[in-house]
Amino acid sequence: MKLRTNMTRTLSALAVTAFCGIAAQAQAADKGPIGDPKAAVNHLSMCIGCHGIQGYRSGFPEVYQVPKIAGQNAEYIVEALKQYASGARSFPTMEAIAKGLSEQDMADIAAYYSNIK
Repeated sequence: MKLRTNMTRTLSALAVTAFCGIAAQAQAADKGPIGDPKAAVNHLSMCIGCHGIQGYRSGFPEVYQVPKIAGQNAEYIVEALKQYASGARSFPTMEAIAKGLSEQDMADIAAYYSNIK
């Protein structure tokens, strides 16, 4: 009887542990890219020239309008950077910048810009 009780307790503990692990993974997946806005400081000089100046448009405003990324959804920013890095989106400046970023760099930049109102 004692063996059966210990086995039941062990199985119950394993079930609770497995459930908690699955719940934690689901919660982390819901958060999307997790970046550190403070770590983005080393990369902002690449972005601020075009995206950080109020009302700024690129050298050929009749052709290119630079989008405002402050306050943009972090997941969107990361996905856009990945697309530029892979060539799925095309703009030479953005492609060159995105190819030089790690996934963590992208998440950090996204965290920085998504927190600006």
